[in-house]
Amino acid sequence: MITDKKFLTILASPSVEAFTALRVKVGWQVIDKSSAQTSLDNSLFHVAIYDNSQLVGMGRVVGDGVMYLYIQDIAVDPDYQGLGIGDLIMTAIENYLSNTAIKGATIGLLAVKGKEAFYVRYGYIERPNASLGHGMCKFV
Repeated sequence: MITDKKFLTILASPSVEAFTALRVKVGWQVIDKSSAQTSLDNSLFHVAIYDNSQLVGMGRVVGDGVMYLYIQDIAVDPDYQGLGIGDLIMTAIENYLSNTAIKGATIGLLAVKGKEAFYVRYGYIERPNASLGHGMCKFV
C-alpha cells in the first residue's frame, strides 16, 4: 500500500463490482461479472487507485510472468483524469516489471489512440518503426 497526498494506491485487485463500473465509466465494453472475476483472478499483478473508497484508476499485468508480459486495463475515471493517477499506476507497474521480467523479455500494451506519448515516457516504442512492423490484435 502506497499513500499519495490525495489518493490511496493498493497493489491488489479491485472488487469485480468496482472493476466493471470503472470499465463502464471509461466507455469500455460491458462484461459479465463472472468473466470479469476470472480475468482479474488470472492476472499477474494489480494496482488500484482509490479516492476514499471509490476506485478511480487501475491497471494490471497479464502474461506468463517472465518472458512475455502485457500491460492491460490502464483506466482512469474521466472525472479524475489529469491528476497524475496514470503516473501512479504506471510507476507501480514499472516497479513490478523491473523485478519480474527477465533480460530479453517482451512487455507489450495497446495504447488508446492519442495516448501513445504517455507510454513513450516510460520507454515504450511506437510501432511500426525501422525494425518492427505494426502491432496487431483481434477482437472477438
